Amino acid sequence: MVELSAKVSRTLNKTTPGIQIWRIENMEMVPVPTKSYGNFYEGDCYVLLSTRKSGSNFSYDIHYWLGKESSQDEQGAAAIYTTQMDDHLGSVAVQHREVQGHESETFRAYFKQGIIYKKGGVASGMKHVETNTYNVQRLLHVKGKKNVVAGEVEMSWKSFNRGDVFLLDLGQLIIQWNGPESNRNERLRAMTLAKDIRDRERGGRAKVGVVDGEAEDASPELMKVLKHVLGEKRDIQPAIPDDKVDQIVKSSLKLYHTYFFCFPFFKDCYILDQGGIRIFVWKGKNANKEEKQQAMSRALVAKNYPDSTSVETENDGSESSVFRQLFQKWTVPNQTSGLGKTHTVGKVAKVEQVKFDATTLHAKPQMAAQQKMVDDGSGEVEVWRVENNELVPVEKKWLGHFYGGDCYLVLYTYYVGPKVNRIIYLWQGRQASPDELAASAYQAVALDQKYNNEPVQIRVTMGKEPAHLMAIFKGKMVVYAGGTSRAGNTEPTPSTRLFQVHGTNEYNTKAFEVPVRASSLNSNDVFVLKTPSCCYLWYGKGCSGDEREMAKTVADIISKMEKPVIAEGQEPPEFWLALGGKSQYANSKRLQEENPSVPPRLFECSNKTGTFLATEIIDFTQDDLEESDVYLLDAWDQVFLWIGKDANESEKEAAAVMAQEYLRSHPSGRDLDTPIIVVKQGYEPPTFTGWFLAWDPLNWAVSYGGGLKDQGLPLQEGPDVGLAPGASPGCGQQLA
Repeated sequence: MVELSAKVSRTLNKTTPGIQIWRIENMEMVPVPTKSYGNFYEGDCYVLLSTRKSGSNFSYDIHYWLGKESSQDEQGAAAIYTTQMDDHLGSVAVQHREVQGHESETFRAYFKQGIIYKKGGVASGMKHVETNTYNVQRLLHVKGKKNVVAGEVEMSWKSFNRGDVFLLDLGQLIIQWNGPESNRNERLRAMTLAKDIRDRERGGRAKVGVVDGEAEDASPELMKVLKHVLGEKRDIQPAIPDDKVDQIVKSSLKLYHTYFFCFPFFKDCYILDQGGIRIFVWKGKNANKEEKQQAMSRALVAKNYPDSTSVETENDGSESSVFRQLFQKWTVPNQTSGLGKTHTVGKVAKVEQVKFDATTLHAKPQMAAQQKMVDDGSGEVEVWRVENNELVPVEKKWLGHFYGGDCYLVLYTYYVGPKVNRIIYLWQGRQASPDELAASAYQAVALDQKYNNEPVQIRVTMGKEPAHLMAIFKGKMVVYAGGTSRAGNTEPTPSTRLFQVHGTNEYNTKAFEVPVRASSLNSNDVFVLKTPSCCYLWYGKGCSGDEREMAKTVADIISKMEKPVIAEGQEPPEFWLALGGKSQYANSKRLQEENPSVPPRLFECSNKTGTFLATEIIDFTQDDLEESDVYLLDAWDQVFLWIGKDANESEKEAAAVMAQEYLRSHPSGRDLDTPIIVVKQGYEPPTFTGWFLAWDPLNWAVSYGGGLKDQGLPLQEGPDVGLAPGASPGCGQQLA
């Protein structure tokens, strides 16, 4: 019976973010040298631990990787070690079963430079490569657009095809051959892998050269080497289409109860089948040791899944976000039912109110992303209302008033140093006509084009106003249920109106019109009741002093009359009369709305097949944003669409539709009124960049001619040879 050794237990990285990898050697876990991370022998099995900081705590993922030539005993040992490691960590890790050639995106994302499959294994005496070893001769077939995988193939021209990239590794020389039909991203990723081999395995002393398969004559010296090693060139095979992106069909989710170890609640285990693409095994807290160790293997046997199926095991209480988002509703411990969060009972320290400091937002984009604020709203603002398909400026006295029968465009201009930044808010009333909705979208595009397509566009559905839009109007934003403020309006104005006021400061306050009836009241809020003869301020028992102060401010916008204050429980008869009589209303402790604890997720979007496909990018960074693509960043209560400067026109035009489709198809039953924010490359606001670690605003400021800064290297010792101006990864750079 294999057991996690004390040596391994002592060296587990519990509090240092990063990964650790072990190889199974003679049924023992042996650490893999850091320089060899990303290299996997086909005859071996590995265990990988990923440690991440999650708030004030740490979260863990344990993967065991099975080479296609590994033995059953080694595979079993890797699975058992994974379970034992989870036990040692307190049964809080998410466990993953990875099979060569079928790895999860989570696993591949650990190796940004790529994964290399190597022939052999520990049984045949293969050791992980040490630095400065040049006795190498292999041909690597590179596949993948985001996270590449390179497998060793036969050293022959018949291994080549026109659609992929190949690396001929000769120890002191690495030649990259770009298939004529390979794309720019594949070439860039392959070059990253080639340089990684050079730097990590050859101590930076190997040379790297590039051959363009369509312009081989431009690289005569490299072709001479290729022919010497591979023989005279023969016809190259046609391109092999990349595996189609597995479209996750949410409707095909199936949940199985695993009766073969059925126990009372908390002991149960379940299998969640994600359309055959991946299966999840959920284990109850009281499942015994044997059940935990056999959970993955039994899951595969239960429904006759192929051995290559990706399996993820979840511990009760420590489920991954990918698992949780597959359910319509997922509650966490101590969460209240419905909307809300629980509150601790006892004394609460007084929180000192600090003035909002907008300058910190651009210095700390993470804060901007969390607060959803690019500044404090003190910039320049222009507002138009859509009338007869045209834009009509809103009079100054109506600024901050939004009527549910209208659509508005708000242009906000602010400065970061000398740079001018603009945001276009497209506010659409709930009762606006289809023609006005269409016209508002058209006018937003026209306004965007007026400023060279640089502004950030934010579509705002009535009732979903973001904090920054409220901040622009300094706590004096009023949203009417219907009607219009346009000149010549013949609709009668209601004589009595009721407004619910939300907010504690000028950055988050608005008054929203609600039906004039007692059932609309809520003990935890402030309400403004406007009648023909009076305007009341009604204070619920649970409202705070800050809420009362902000309600006074916004009430002055609604009415200029005196505003007698009414405390809940002390209402005069005329108050109830104006509301149509007394009735039951919400008077329990308010359930404060809280965003689900779901981390942001980045997807590469594509409609090339005619169907919306969103491929998730795990552990994303700024470098994952390709200039030729469109990406969707899901921050849960708002969705960003990032459009690269070289994205095709059809994808640009379909961007908003794609985002709506994403929300509609999301298995968690997302709110279709979630704000959708369109961001252009090079003009990203801090509310977007804050979700990326170490965002570099100058990343795209300097053009490298669409290619790499250095890719060709001379045969003799010496520095890298840079690309000529305008060169690209496929322009036949050769060795000097």
